[in-house]
Formats: sequence, C-alpha cells, structure tokens
Amino acid sequence: MDYLEKYDEWCTNEVFDDNTRKELLDLKGNDKEIKERFYKELEFGTAGLRGIIGAGTNRMNIYTVGKATQGLANFIIKQNGQNKGVAIAYDSRHMSEEFSEMAALCLNANGIKTYRFESLRPTPELSFAVRELGCIAGIVVTASHNPPEYNGYKVYWEDGAQIVPPIDKGIITEVNSVTDYTEIKKMSLQEAKNAGLYNIIGKEIDDRYMEELKKQLLNPDIIKEMSDDLTIVYTPLHGTGNLPVRRILKEIGFKNVYVVPEQELPNGDFPTVSYPNPEAPEAFELALKLAKEVKADIVLATDPDADRLGVYALDTKTNEYVSFTGNMSALLIAEYVLSEKKKRNLIPANGAMVSTIVSSNLTEAIAKEYNIKLIETLTGFKYIGEQIKLFEQNHSNEYLFGFEESYGCLVGTHARDKDSVVAVMMLAEAAAYYKKQGLTLWDQMINIYEKYGYYRETLATMTLKGIEGQEKIKQIIEKLRNTTIENVGNFKVLEIRDYQTKVIKDLQKGENRQTTLPISNVLYFKLEKDAWCCVRPSGTEPKIKFYMGVNEKTMEEANKNLEELKEAMLKICE
Repeated sequence: MDYLEKYDEWCTNEVFDDNTRKELLDLKGNDKEIKERFYKELEFGTAGLRGIIGAGTNRMNIYTVGKATQGLANFIIKQNGQNKGVAIAYDSRHMSEEFSEMAALCLNANGIKTYRFESLRPTPELSFAVRELGCIAGIVVTASHNPPEYNGYKVYWEDGAQIVPPIDKGIITEVNSVTDYTEIKKMSLQEAKNAGLYNIIGKEIDDRYMEELKKQLLNPDIIKEMSDDLTIVYTPLHGTGNLPVRRILKEIGFKNVYVVPEQELPNGDFPTVSYPNPEAPEAFELALKLAKEVKADIVLATDPDADRLGVYALDTKTNEYVSFTGNMSALLIAEYVLSEKKKRNLIPANGAMVSTIVSSNLTEAIAKEYNIKLIETLTGFKYIGEQIKLFEQNHSNEYLFGFEESYGCLVGTHARDKDSVVAVMMLAEAAAYYKKQGLTLWDQMINIYEKYGYYRETLATMTLKGIEGQEKIKQIIEKLRNTTIENVGNFKVLEIRDYQTKVIKDLQKGENRQTTLPISNVLYFKLEKDAWCCVRPSGTEPKIKFYMGVNEKTMEEANKNLEELKEAMLKICE
C-alpha cells in the first residue's frame, strides 16, 4: 500500500475518529505533506516513539500510541508480567495527558494493571516508581527537549531503565506485528476502574522519591549554615520540574530560591522559548535577567521532563554568568561527591563510574585520581542504567556516578535514568560547600581544570528534516565510513572506531580489532594529544551530531584548538 492509499484509508475508515479524518481531508491536494505523514510508519525504536503530533502513520496520535501499547501489552503477556502492572507518567506537552490515558486503558483492556500519575511528573520519578511499585514496565509520554510540535513515548523495563537488548527487540517485534488498528484493544475508564485495573498514584510516590534523594546528601549541615548566603535562580522551562525541584531545595534548607515567573507553569507551547532545551543559551535569557536582579550565585534550568539540567554560575572576577556544558556540570558534581566520599573513606574497592563514548576524557582522569573503574557505554542513559543492573546482579562493581554529555547525570541508584532533580540538589549542595570556602562553582571548575588539564568539548549539529534530510544524513555517515581519514585539521588520527561494523582500525600499527560494545551507527576518531571527535545520527531528532574534545594546558589554547577541530570536522563532511 503506497502513501496515497494509506491516506485514503485514514480519510474513509470509521476506525479513525471524525477529527482525525477532518484533519486529513483538509490536506487534500498537499501531496508533500501527505507523503511526509504516510510514507512510513512512525518507527518504534529502541526506546519507543518520538515524532510530530498529528494524524497519519508517521505522526504521534492516539492510533500510533495505541499500536505501540498493544504491542507492548502482547509482549508483557508473553512474559507473564500482566499482574505486576505498568507505571505511567507524562509531561506538559500537547496531548501528553491524552496519550498517557490511552496507553493505560489499552493495557487495562489487555488485563494489565496500570499505575498512572495523577498529574505531570518528571521522567526520573517514573523510573523510580517502576521499581518502587514492582512493575514489569513503565511508560513516560514526553519528547524531552524537542520543539513544541513533538511528543514521544518511552518504555522502561522492570529494572527501571529504558529498554535495552534483548527486551527492546522483543517489544519492537510485537509492535511491528500489530498491522491493523482494529487490533488495538479498548476499554472505558469506568470499566477499568471497576475492574481494579486502573490505579492513580501521586503523593505517596512523591514522598518516597524525595526521601531517596535526600539520602545522597553529603554535607547537610553546610547547607543549613550557608542557606542565607546562597541565591539560586531556577526555571522549569514550562515543564515538570517546578514542584519537585522547589520541594527538594526547600526541604534540605535552601531559602533564597527564585523561580522565573514567565516559565514557571506547565505549557506545551513553550511560549518563551523556541526550543525548551537547557543546552541552548536562548533558554536562559529570562533566568539570567532575573539572576542579575537578585545577584544569584547559580542559575539552573531543567528540560520539560526534568531529566536534563543546564547550569550557569557567577564568575566574580568578571561579574558575568558563565555557562557549563553537560560534561562540566556533571564532572563538577562527580569531583565533589568523590572527594567528599574519599575524606570519609566511603569509596569502595570496586567503585565504578559510568559514562558514554561521547563524554569528556576528563572522566578518565577523575576515575584514575580516585582509583575507581571507568566503564564507557554507547550514547544513551539506558546503557548506564543497564550497567547498574549488571553491577547488582553479578556484584562486580558498586555504582558511584554516571553521566552523559547531553546534560544528564545520576547520583544514587534510586532511578535508572538521568535525574535533574537530584542533580539540582547535589549542585546546590556543592555551591554551598564551595561558597563557604570563598569559591564560586566557576572557581571550582577552574580548580578542576588546573588539577587535571583543560579538557574542553563541544557539539555541532546539522538539522536535515524530512525524507530528503534522512537521505542526506545517511550519505554523510557513509562517506565518512568509506573514507580512511588520516587527519582532522591539525590532529593526526590514531584510531577509527566503527561501531556499526564493530571494527577498530589502528592507523599507527596498521591493525584491526573488534569493539566490545553493541552495534550502533557511530564513528569515533581517536586523535593525537588526547583529542577526539565522533559522528552519529540523532536517535530522536532529524539531526546529525558531531562531538569533539581536546585537552590542553590553558583555557585559551583549549578553546582555540577546539574551534579549529570543529571547523575541520564539519569541512570533511561538506
């Protein structure tokens, strides 16, 4: 069936509601838009769905969500997990509430118990709830930091982490087996409640989650001592972070917390930003304005589902606020946690830190300093969550810290996904601790660089939308894959790691060896002088991503070489 036949079916088949058919009939004659909506099924990938909201097979709507949920239900039943139930959370995006209820009622119609949060909640709290309630799986309806027209659907398994092999492959197979929308089972809300299948959760899980976060505190007395002296500005960017972030800061003793009023309340339009991403400087405009007014020490922003944290800190020498990359803020927390644990002899002999292959090489230097193991995974926090599960199963290591460069980290094992709420708590504690010593967080970041080296990283992206964009991304990756690149700018290439073919080419020795990580469409270039760059297509957006890092003796030298490396890498891909 070609895209026009699928379009005609959706316009005429009564399985689709009147509003859906009207939306599509209004597109009649717009062949480009019809093709975009129907040329393929919205792919259920290794973490779930993500796409533009609208009618069509390649869009997020109640039918594509229903299809994904029916496939998940079929898999759960084959695993005999229906009695354990599924926890469900959702964020502030358009249709999040409707999609989450659709998912719950579809599961209920399949005889699977659900625990749905009464209102929007952060993704890390969903991860916590899965294990706390003993569920077989979890669903969170969110598109994270994507633009407003997007929504998504992420699936978690009973360990509280996003699905990984072989579970993801099993679920994907079941989802793809649902070929007719009439296969999606339905049940009314009242029927589900009467059958005891539909359960609402909220305050009790919130309270337990907060208690788990507080267990990570290292210097609660210093927070109380410095609470009058430290000022924090925070923005939830219209998302789920507002209530939990304010609550945890208040309960551990911080008094001077200012929330950006224009961005405080949930709003799926994200009216004050074009892109609700704490990685983007634009997202901080209002927060920085408020920070200058109240003379804030730190400025914090969480993304719509509150798993990522962006940070600015005051540089007292220039009286300007300096932005932290995800690598910087995470590793500042890591250095604080590990140094404080070392003082108390709390670092276990089998302690481990987990990060991804596109994260800073500074991680390796810190792991060496504290004599702990460093484990690197593919991009995606689900692989870090998987390591925590493996540690618990085989008692090989004790988890101390995990992070990925995309502004997400996890202190503790209460969740199995990145958690900006606990990151806010730990960063605020660190700010109080260093302020007592007369240091800002920026001062401490410079201290870390002076101790280990000026490791600096950046990310460049190319946005290529639609069918043509997908093809262009594929062409760029294949060109790089099929060319032996010996130099990137002024840096000699020492090693090329192709995670798609699982081959590592050692250009110095002229030898090949195998990678140990799972297959992934990623190319990594190890360069001389501890520099590197990496290329991969985004798994959630129509983008190709270029990561790179350098290590130099001064900030000026590092920034200069990093910019030159970025220009050289992008030039190769032209």
